[in-house]
Amino acid sequence: MNELEAVRALQRDDKAAFGYLFRCYYDRLVAYITTYTHNKVQSEDIVQQAFINLWEDRHKLDPHRSPRYYLYTIAHNRYIDSVKKDRKHNRLLDELWEKALRERIAEDEEQLEKRIERMKSVIESLPPKCREIIRLNKMEGIKYRDIAVQLDISVKTVESQMRIAFQKIREAFKDDHLVLLVLARVFRKRKNLTSKKG
Repeated sequence: MNELEAVRALQRDDKAAFGYLFRCYYDRLVAYITTYTHNKVQSEDIVQQAFINLWEDRHKLDPHRSPRYYLYTIAHNRYIDSVKKDRKHNRLLDELWEKALRERIAEDEEQLEKRIERMKSVIESLPPKCREIIRLNKMEGIKYRDIAVQLDISVKTVESQMRIAFQKIREAFKDDHLVLLVLARVFRKRKNLTSKKG
């Protein structure tokens, strides 16, 4: 049996003819498609699908044309389809990843805002002098010595009050490793508001 005879036999639903064409072209088609995919397993899947398509379309074949044309064309088209499918799949994965990332950022920002509100409550609950000292130091950047002069107290008193403030904050934010970030955000926001008012 030659190739053209196999095509005519295939049109008559001859499975032996199909097996003949499979043996003739399978390895060559896998090698051909692998030059594109660089993946033999993927190439084998594509070639197997090409042969399935050949069988399904067997009644449409031209009995005067070599099966080589059909098989190489079908295999190449299946490869193109796989590339489009992979691109679509990767694009979907990228979109899902970006969405998840945006949601995570929004969630983190929401949690941070909650921490900031809690920090404000802790600071407002401090004794008046303690609250004033931490405000002068953290919001206005005034040094301990200058705070002592401004409030007419000793530097040791300033240090003591700052220790009390941080102790209260640490207790309120136990096991929260973002406490320093929250503290910085609270005072940066307040500083910005003060600057705008000025």
